[in-house]
Amino acid sequence: MESLSSKKFFASLFILLAISSYINSSLAATPTPNKVSTEFIKTSCSSTTYKKLCFTSLSTYANLIQTSPVLLAMTAINVTLSSAKSTSTMMVNLSESQGISHKVASAMKDCVEELHDTVYELKKSIGEMKNIKGSNFQLMINDIQTWVSAALTDETTCSDGFQGKAMNGNVKTLVRAGIVNVAHLTSNALALINRYASLHG
Repeated sequence: MESLSSKKFFASLFILLAISSYINSSLAATPTPNKVSTEFIKTSCSSTTYKKLCFTSLSTYANLIQTSPVLLAMTAINVTLSSAKSTSTMMVNLSESQGISHKVASAMKDCVEELHDTVYELKKSIGEMKNIKGSNFQLMINDIQTWVSAALTDETTCSDGFQGKAMNGNVKTLVRAGIVNVAHLTSNALALINRYASLHG
């Protein structure tokens, strides 16, 4: 007759084996980035100004993008949109913090308005990309290029508002870092849109 401790041991062992089996099956089911897709993204990013940022921001979506130039461009816009939204939220929170000078708070308010324009323009671009059609391709891609270019201008205007000695400090460093990142993502997205347009043409 088995002792109670032996029964507990085998019961615990069975549970551990079951958990281990579940984890292994889950890992096996988790899709890993396709090597061909990853290489496609890397090659496509060579047409951008900020190649490393391009690859790191998009390679995690390799399974979605596959080797599609249009999906690559759409994903780049979506990544940029997400970054613009989070940067805008950060700036709103900072502007409401205690100890912020009136000049800095005013610059952040202007910057948030510019970022709202950026978000609007990127959303319009995504909507147009989803509905892009062969017969109206050139007209629609021109609109998308115009909107993303306008978003990049908005971000540059925002960044310019934090220049000058009066803006020195941690807030300036933090804000400019966020804006520069969004601007670089926007620049990359525009390059990938242009690449898609040239391939389609």
